[in-house]
Amino acid sequence: MRHLLAVAALAGSFLVATPATAAVAGGHDEDRDSYVATRPGRDRFPLVAAGRAAPLVVSAGDHAGVIRVVDDLQADIAAVTGVTPAVGHDRVPAGRDPVLVGTIGKSPLIDRLVAAGKLDVRGIAGRWETTVEQIVDNPLPGVRRAFVIAGSDQRGSIYGAYDLSKRLGVSPWRFFDDVPVRHRDAVYLLPGRHTQGTPAVKYRGFFINDENPATGTWAPRYFGPGKAPGYPGGLNAAYYAKVFETMLRLKANYLWPAVWGRAFAEDDPLNHATASFYGVVMGTSHEAPMMRGIEEWNRHPAGTGEWSFRRNPDAIKAYWRDGAERMAREKIEGVITLGMRGNGDVSLPDGDGIDLMSSIIDTQRQILRETGLIGAPQVQTLYKEVQRYWDKGYRPPDDVTVVFCDDNWGNLRRLPDASLPPRGGGYGMYYHFDYVGGGRNYKWVDTVNLTNTWEQLNLAYRSGVERLWMVNVGDLKNEEQPTQFFLDYAWKPFPLGGLGEWERGYAAQNFGAALAGDIADVLSDYGHLQSRRKPELLNRRITVDPATRAITYDDQASPFSLTDYREIERVTAQWQALAARAERIKARVPAAWQDAYFQLVWYQVKATANLYALRLAEFTNIRYAGQGRAATNRLADLAEARFAEDQALNAYYNTALAGGKWKDWQLQPKIGYGNVARYGPNAPWQQPEKDNVALPDEIYPYLRRIEVPAAAELGVDLDGGDPVTLPAFSPYQAQPRQFIEVFNKGATPFAYRITPAVPWVRVTPSAGSVDQQVRATVRVDWRRAPKGTTTVPITVTGAGASQVVQAPIDNPVLRPRGFVEANGYVAMEADHYTGKVGDWRLLPGIGKTGNGMTPLGGAGARLEYATTLTTTGPVKVTAVLSPRNNVHPTDGLKYAISLDDQPPQTVNVTQATGADDTTMNKQWERNTSDNVNRTTTTHTVTSAGVHTLKFWMVDPTVIVQRLEIDTGGVRYSYLGPPESRRVAR
Repeated sequence: MRHLLAVAALAGSFLVATPATAAVAGGHDEDRDSYVATRPGRDRFPLVAAGRAAPLVVSAGDHAGVIRVVDDLQADIAAVTGVTPAVGHDRVPAGRDPVLVGTIGKSPLIDRLVAAGKLDVRGIAGRWETTVEQIVDNPLPGVRRAFVIAGSDQRGSIYGAYDLSKRLGVSPWRFFDDVPVRHRDAVYLLPGRHTQGTPAVKYRGFFINDENPATGTWAPRYFGPGKAPGYPGGLNAAYYAKVFETMLRLKANYLWPAVWGRAFAEDDPLNHATASFYGVVMGTSHEAPMMRGIEEWNRHPAGTGEWSFRRNPDAIKAYWRDGAERMAREKIEGVITLGMRGNGDVSLPDGDGIDLMSSIIDTQRQILRETGLIGAPQVQTLYKEVQRYWDKGYRPPDDVTVVFCDDNWGNLRRLPDASLPPRGGGYGMYYHFDYVGGGRNYKWVDTVNLTNTWEQLNLAYRSGVERLWMVNVGDLKNEEQPTQFFLDYAWKPFPLGGLGEWERGYAAQNFGAALAGDIADVLSDYGHLQSRRKPELLNRRITVDPATRAITYDDQASPFSLTDYREIERVTAQWQALAARAERIKARVPAAWQDAYFQLVWYQVKATANLYALRLAEFTNIRYAGQGRAATNRLADLAEARFAEDQALNAYYNTALAGGKWKDWQLQPKIGYGNVARYGPNAPWQQPEKDNVALPDEIYPYLRRIEVPAAAELGVDLDGGDPVTLPAFSPYQAQPRQFIEVFNKGATPFAYRITPAVPWVRVTPSAGSVDQQVRATVRVDWRRAPKGTTTVPITVTGAGASQVVQAPIDNPVLRPRGFVEANGYVAMEADHYTGKVGDWRLLPGIGKTGNGMTPLGGAGARLEYATTLTTTGPVKVTAVLSPRNNVHPTDGLKYAISLDDQPPQTVNVTQATGADDTTMNKQWERNTSDNVNRTTTTHTVTSAGVHTLKFWMVDPTVIVQRLEIDTGGVRYSYLGPPESRRVAR
């Protein structure tokens, strides 16, 4: 134990020193919901006052983890106040009012208070991980008052101590993101009985997975032999001590350790002992049964070494037995994974028969009986193909927790069947914030939409999934906000209306109350924009043939349209505006908090905005090269400048941030994906072999440069990309103006003129000089435009040439109501309904272009949208839904849609698109990459005028984001056409 205490002290030595005088901007003196204050008051307990700190007292007979956490509490109080409290074991310094920390039934100090009736532990004792904090008068002979932190068990006491630290202003992310503390001269604790309650989910934790190249490069250097003499390289006990501390500060209790080339038990023999010392529950991933990571098998293959239960059963049984015996021998508190997957996170080579899986689990259970571990918690994780066993009727023993999984992209695949009897082992969930696999790895920065996560967590919890929650967080660092959200919700679920308050609380925890609102807003908008599409997918377009459902991948095409609806320009502008907001906040962040702001806010916003600017320049360059524009090479220069800025941001992260603490952390590639010629057949989804080095050819697809002739030559490009005809003009169109771009194919400037054939079509600027290109705006004066449909020629002249383009003008004779057709479509955001029947929940920001709506029930539940259509005949209606899977044991996920009083058409979402949620096929890959499921029905419009589109509830888990009526004019775009104009009357 002495050596383990040295491990903790060593890990603590890696904390970044923070001046005690540092002060974060703003901040409330006292939180209304806190028991911590900075001013004295009646019956308040002085934790630190007048330069003196109350001593911290813990029993030497308590759990090792509780004794250890008191040392952390001591360090936290010292960091906040500059005063270091004394720490005692069992004995209270004479004449001092102490803080008593201990576990009911384990601490003689606490038990004495309970026995004397001075500490009421009703509702606390015997519960799981529950704490009470309160001031007790005359607790012990000679002691006037004490502040007591009493836990129902070891982690209850630990969480109580860390809760006090957090309320003092110590962020859980102090180590991993260098968050300083706000200095307080004095701290007082309020009277009353305080508790954080009992966690809603029993086992709550995260999986450090896909940890290369970031953690795998940084941690061995930071915690390796050079920094921690006597410790091996790799992910050793010094590294995991920091992970365990952060977990417990976040009120997590359960860890799946890193697996890629890692063996937790072997990389450092102290790893398991350190977990026990901290009080953390250990587990292993879905591919690593019986408390043994698959890397242990890879390093020490027994017998033939083949990972096959059919062909090599004796060796595998012996391997599993060794894991069970180690768990029993070292008294590891763990959750044991049952079942078996193929080596390398793939399906079993032996087939997927139920008899095989039943035999595997029966064998594992027998080993647990023989080693005395049959009473330990056990899980079977239904990951990917393993879910088939459940769907085909296999049921593990009743005491085994069945863990349902998402589809690796944040969409649950199964939930408990309400018709089944309750399971003794209950149900769990495995979720993802980070993933390696198709349609592409996403590992670089946080891409989580918290509304989406809330909806899925809420659905899981309300469906009875409450025994175990595990989330894949990649490196942990870079996923701080969603990780804390996941764990906070697992501790105490809260309604959707509390999400904004949670976001502001997270920002205040790390940056103070004065900046909290602005930072929370930036992070909220960041999550919405980022969830549209993973940054790694910005150079891949995925399309589907509506007739054959054939999926086509193009890794050299932008998913955002370069020509229609000005989509890529609009999206990039949104990112630039967000980066500008983050930059303005950065100027207000105190110097001591700049490193934390860089890591938790600024880098991910700024670097993603820069990546969008790079992609805009890159794909525009490629398009310009095809047109022979003189501006082609300038766009290549701009793309390379954006690449250089990306590299500069990485270099700052890897060399200067926090005094060089994060050396070589930011190595994750995100730009070179898809280059098969360079990186091989897995390049479409797997990350490039190397990080982006400072070479332009890492920008993929490659930039293009052309030879520009000296002589001027006229070129004309139109809004919408058609070479001859502009998009139709309408007084009701969402974009009230189009453009004509006059460009030069040579190096010599020339004069141009744009002349409409009628005076009520206006162009600005209509004349001037073109060096490389000029964009002119075309407007219609609707007061003078004739009714009906007109086509107006517009002549462009310059460089001795001329070109005539056409401007269709559609000025309908109608009295519109609702959303009005223009440009051949009507598009409506889901929450902009004109009528509603039944109970529906609005999900803010869950959609790619806005909010979402999900039905909660009610007879005839539906949303109604008034539209004015000028087109008659067949029209196509596309429902844009969140890419949910069918979580219930039915034949699919359904909604219905109708126009006016026509019979509703029922659509089975998973069958209609072929996205069978048990196979994770290419249609599923398209849906998750695009983050929507699009299904289309055909309806007949019998007459022009006002019509009502109705979206009907069939299944309650459907989330509709928007509806689009294509009357013949919808062009390809990633987000869909802009929302149509809406007329009240």
